Amino acid sequence: MKVVLLAGGQGTRLSEETGTIPKPMVEIGGMPILWHIMKEYSYFGFNDFVICAGYKQHIIKKWFADYYYYTSDVGFDFAHRNKITIYKEHAEPWNVIVVDTGLETLTGGRIGRIQKYIGDEPFMMTYGDGVCDVNIRDIVSFHKLHGKKATLTTVMQAQTKGALEIDDNQSVQSFREKRIRDSVPINAGYMVLEPCVFDYIHSDDCIFERDVLEKLAAEGQLMSFQHEGFWQCMDTLQERNLLERHWASGHAPWKHWD
Repeated sequence: MKVVLLAGGQGTRLSEETGTIPKPMVEIGGMPILWHIMKEYSYFGFNDFVICAGYKQHIIKKWFADYYYYTSDVGFDFAHRNKITIYKEHAEPWNVIVVDTGLETLTGGRIGRIQKYIGDEPFMMTYGDGVCDVNIRDIVSFHKLHGKKATLTTVMQAQTKGALEIDDNQSVQSFREKRIRDSVPINAGYMVLEPCVFDYIHSDDCIFERDVLEKLAAEGQLMSFQHEGFWQCMDTLQERNLLERHWASGHAPWKHWD
């Protein structure tokens, strides 16, 4: 099952970092948050990635092109015509496609543009700016069990984001704007989607959350996988620094891998 990562936005609320690099390339512990997300999926056995790039997409492509050198011990012998020797090889078991989905394309439009790389198969999708300690295999199993068109992971959080209304059967009933409440379920990403969701996307101006997820909810085709553990997005410098502190502690909740 392929994993689609939304990595094309400009991240204007994190402008301290994103003036020169895309938001998913902002580093936590010396590695882009995009890498952390991919390591999460890889730990659970999902290694085929389609990255929806846009803003400064060439930086993402170059990072992957050079990744082998970044993570290996490399010798440069300038006396012999710049001979390069790899002394310690390290390679992830990843297959990665980085797609330029446009600078101004909205979230649904970006997903629509990568349909040819997905084909007629279910796929996973998440945002390139948040980490989580959820068991991804459990999400996939839950999705297969209920048989609806889409599953998204929800977490309870103090209300600063748009919230979801969920019934007792874990079916998402509607989306609504934020209002003052102590804690509400929010969309944490980490979705499993049937290929028919592409039928809801008709242009680059499609907003996935409004034009696709809201319609699926209204049709009773969107289910919630409720996660009670750790989840954190990286919208602001404060949130980036919070994630950095987690990593520096040596006990980052999302780090399942060795």
